[in-house]
Amino acid sequence: MNATYKILSLHLVEGQLKRGEEIGIRIDYTLTQDSTGTMAYLQFEAMGIPRVKTEKSVAYIDHNTLQTGFENADDHMYLTTVAKKHGVYLSKPGNGVCHQVNLERFAIPGKTLLGSDSHTPTAGGLGMLAIGAGGLDVAVAMGGGAYYLPCPAVVNVRLTGKLRRGVAAKDVILEVLRRLTVKGGVGKVMEYTGEGIKTLSIPERATITNMGAELGATTSIFPADAMARDFLCAQGREQDYTPVLPDPDATYDETVTIDLSALEPMVALPHMPDNVKTLREAGPVKVDQVCIGSCTNSSYLDMMRVARILKGKTVHPDVGLVIAPGSRQVLGMLAANGALNDMIQAGARITETACGFCIGMGQSPRTGAVSLRTNNRNFFGRSGTKSAGIYLVSCETAAASALSGVLSDPRALDVDLDIPMPEKFAYNDNLILPPAPPEAAGAVEVVRGPNIRPFPQAEKLADNLNGQTLLKMEDNITTDHIMPSDSKLLPFRSNIPKLSDYCLTPVDATFPARAKAAGGGILIAGQNYGQGSSREHAALVPLYLHIRAVIAKSFARIHRDNLINNGILPLVFQNEADYDRFDQGDELALDGVRALVTTGAEVIPVRNVTKGFTCNTLLKLSDRQRGMILAGGLINMVREKE
Repeated sequence: MNATYKILSLHLVEGQLKRGEEIGIRIDYTLTQDSTGTMAYLQFEAMGIPRVKTEKSVAYIDHNTLQTGFENADDHMYLTTVAKKHGVYLSKPGNGVCHQVNLERFAIPGKTLLGSDSHTPTAGGLGMLAIGAGGLDVAVAMGGGAYYLPCPAVVNVRLTGKLRRGVAAKDVILEVLRRLTVKGGVGKVMEYTGEGIKTLSIPERATITNMGAELGATTSIFPADAMARDFLCAQGREQDYTPVLPDPDATYDETVTIDLSALEPMVALPHMPDNVKTLREAGPVKVDQVCIGSCTNSSYLDMMRVARILKGKTVHPDVGLVIAPGSRQVLGMLAANGALNDMIQAGARITETACGFCIGMGQSPRTGAVSLRTNNRNFFGRSGTKSAGIYLVSCETAAASALSGVLSDPRALDVDLDIPMPEKFAYNDNLILPPAPPEAAGAVEVVRGPNIRPFPQAEKLADNLNGQTLLKMEDNITTDHIMPSDSKLLPFRSNIPKLSDYCLTPVDATFPARAKAAGGGILIAGQNYGQGSSREHAALVPLYLHIRAVIAKSFARIHRDNLINNGILPLVFQNEADYDRFDQGDELALDGVRALVTTGAEVIPVRNVTKGFTCNTLLKLSDRQRGMILAGGLINMVREKE
C-alpha cells in the first residue's frame, strides 16, 4: 500500500477502497477557523449533539481579526463560548494562523483531520491525512459522523535531487501547478516520495501540501519519517510520532517526477496560481508591494531566511514591505534571537500573526500596483484592489525583490540561507483554551451577538423545477467570485441575508437584485465551477437566493459537496457543446426531476423553454447524496432519520 491508502484503510467505516467509489472514513481531529467556523458551529448546535465526539477538535480565530465594528468581536465571543460548552479547544486571536499552529501543536502522523478551510492539507507535511471540507461536513464529523468522499486516485510525486541555494519549496509546488494546472488534482491525493523528500524540512513539506489545494486535490501528503520525528521532538511532542511510510512495492495511479536540483525560482502571474513562469521568463517586473506570510510561507525557517536577506539592508524606497509571522511561536522566537529587529530595521511593517493580507483583510495595494506575495492564491480582486496584479513567489524571492524594487532572483544574493532546524521550539500554549469539562458544560452560556443570523435551509426537492437562467459564467469561477471575501464582508460571515447582496457581484453586479426579483433560478457555468476556498457560504448564499440548480461543465470537489449538502443540484453537461446553446435569461424546466432522482437516474434532461430544445445533463450521486438532494440538504436528511 501507499501511505494514503494505509491511513484510509485504518479509518474506513463504509465502502471499499476502489477508485471513484464513495467511502466513509472516521475523522480523528477537526479544525475550524472564524470565517467558516461560526456557521459550522451553528450547524453543529442544530444537530442537538451536546459534545464533540472526535479525539480533538480545535477552533481557531485567525481570519476576521480586523475589528472595525462589533461584528467580528461578537463572532469571537460566540466561538469562545460555543467551543467551551461543546468540548472544543480554542486558539485565541494572536496565537497564529490555524494551519501553522496546527502543524506546530496538534498535527499527528497517521491521523485524519477534517477542516473547514481548503488549506487544511498543510498538515499532510507531517504525515497526517488532512482534508478541507465545507462547514457542515465538519459539523457532522464533530458529532461523530463519517466523512464521505470518492475513493481517490493517488499520484506519486517523486522528488529526486536537492534544492539549490535560493530555490525554495514554494518553487516545487509552483512547478507542480505549472505542469498539472488548477484542475490537475481533482479526485486525487498527491503523495510525495523519493530520495528528494529527505532533504526537505517539515515546514518546507507543509508549504507544498498547503498549496496542493490549488491543484483541486483531495489532499497532499508526505510520509512521516525521521524528519517528522525530529520536528515533533523539537515541539515537545515526541509521543505523537508514528511512522507512516509507503510499502517498498507501493503502487500508484500516476507518477510525476521532479528533479529538485533542476528547479529554479518560479512565479505565478495574475490571476491564477497555475499561471506559472520562471523568474527568467517573467523578467524584471517593477514591484510596488511585497507581502510575506500566510499559511503557505510563515514558518520559523521561512522568516529566518527573510531576516538573513534583509539584515543590514534597506527596502527599496518604492516598495512597501509587510511581514506577518505565522504564529506567536514564530514571532516570539524571531524577537528573542534578534531576527525581528533585522526585519524592522530594514523597513518592514510587522503585522499580526493572522491571515491578514492573504484574504484581503488589510494591506490592499494601491490602484494598478504589482504586489508580490508568498500566499497561495492570486485570484482576481482577492487582495481588495481589483486593478492590482498579485504575483505568488517564495519568501526568498519576495525578500530579494523588496530590496531591489523589481522581481529578482534570490540566487544572485551573497547570503547564507542554510537555516538549521531548532533543536527545541519555544512553544507556549497559554492562548489555547481548553473546553469546560463535561460536568460543567451545562452551565456555560453561549453568547450570540445581533449579527449572528440563522442559516438558510432548502426545501425538499420539488416534483418539477422551473427557473430562469439568472447568470451564465465562464471557466474557473472561484468561490471568491461566488461569495467575495474581503475586509468589508468577512465580518458578516454569520449573516447570510447581508452577504446575499454581494453574491456573484464580481461577475455581475446586478445579480443579487435580479435573483431576488425573480425569486430564484438556475446558474450556468463552465469548467471547474467553485474552485478555491472551502467556504460553505458559496453554497449557502445562493441557497438563500433560491438557486436550486447549477449546470456546469465541471465542478470543484469541495464546492460540489457543499451544493449537495445544501440541497442544490450540481448538474454537468453530458455534451459540453450544449453550454453554448444557453443564454442568460433563458427559461429552463427540469420536468419530473424528483422522480428521476428518486430512481437513481444519472441523466437529467433540461428543457430550454425559451429556445425550444432539450439537452441532457449528468447527476452522479451516491445513495447517501441522493437522499440529501431529495430531503433538501444534509441537516434535513438527518432530521428525517431521527
